[in-house]
Amino acid sequence: MPVIQIRPGKERSLQRRHPWVFDGAIQKGKAEFGETVRVVSTAGEFLCTAAYSPNSSIKLRAWSFDEAERIDADFFERRLRAAVALRERLGIESNGVRLVHGEADGLPGLIVDRYADTLVAQFGAAGTEAWKATIADALLRVTGLTRLYERSDSGVRQLEGLPPVTGWLRGEGSTTVELIESSWRLTLDVAEGHKTGYYLDQRDNRREFAGWVRRLNAQRVLNCFSYTGGFSVAALAGGATEVTSVDSSAPALARASAHVTLNGFDPAHHTALDADVNATLRRFLQEGRQFDAIVLDPPKYAPSAAHAERAAKAYKDINRLGLQLLAPGGLLATYSCSGGVGPELFHQIVTEAGQAAGVDGAIVGRLSAAADHPQTLCFPEGEYLKGLLVIKR
Repeated sequence: MPVIQIRPGKERSLQRRHPWVFDGAIQKGKAEFGETVRVVSTAGEFLCTAAYSPNSSIKLRAWSFDEAERIDADFFERRLRAAVALRERLGIESNGVRLVHGEADGLPGLIVDRYADTLVAQFGAAGTEAWKATIADALLRVTGLTRLYERSDSGVRQLEGLPPVTGWLRGEGSTTVELIESSWRLTLDVAEGHKTGYYLDQRDNRREFAGWVRRLNAQRVLNCFSYTGGFSVAALAGGATEVTSVDSSAPALARASAHVTLNGFDPAHHTALDADVNATLRRFLQEGRQFDAIVLDPPKYAPSAAHAERAAKAYKDINRLGLQLLAPGGLLATYSCSGGVGPELFHQIVTEAGQAAGVDGAIVGRLSAAADHPQTLCFPEGEYLKGLLVIKR
């Protein structure tokens, strides 16, 4: 096994079991793409075994901090069984579940979602790419399923020097799946759309939003960056009678409208707008429109802390507009999925948006990703999704 030596002082993060080592922390040593290496301090003390990525600024991703643990097929099956067992204990009321959440499950670079009888996996790092066949076989054994679709087409792979890859890894058949969530019926195509096809991380927040719509008797609801309308269905389920979904993807909006009908709601209560969200918010403001509840769930503006300042301006702008469009007593459900924007910074951004809008609000909820998207004590970077529920005063 190749040995990688860490510079003096740089071993502390590994001693705290943080799973990443950046290129500047390496003193000497190299390996092949995705190869398992032994990581040691300058004194030769064992720190971890890890996967080596020659093309990424994250040169090492730790597999294990146990010197006696071998990285082989049994290792991956054990980790996968532990990840699946955790989800079984969570009592998730849906046939859509995140089974593997990368570093949080000790499998950095691997994402696996289950939609009914179909598994969807993203291999986003050199180590998981090198073990792809082994992981695929173990996933089928652990879950008892026969269909595994690969959606390794995120931009993260470019940083690893990997091309995008999609298609059936195991099994075959239709890529369209029906998802059951909070008694709602939703559809997705695992071969298309964002991430693995849907945003499972917002599952609990959609249910929470439906409850707030009902509690506040919010009739006019605006869902921005609506994708396929999960929050729109939640609003209708909460009793809203005028729901507007805004997104720049016509196919996503078509599916959102189909979801309204699929769940037995009156299509006349839903409007789908294929438009730019920022321009639409400004137009609504000029028209004097008001809403009883607004959802702001934009794409990732800041993939890292280096992008946080630029992202803050974008988040502030849409939240300012959202707060101005809210009727007094209305609810703003605002989110950031940017890992580079922490909870404190996001709170500050929304506060500044309120000041710019000339309004105040009561924070009645702080939200995060669903429980099947856990973070660990040793990897705070795993906390990417954060949300605030604000009632306008």
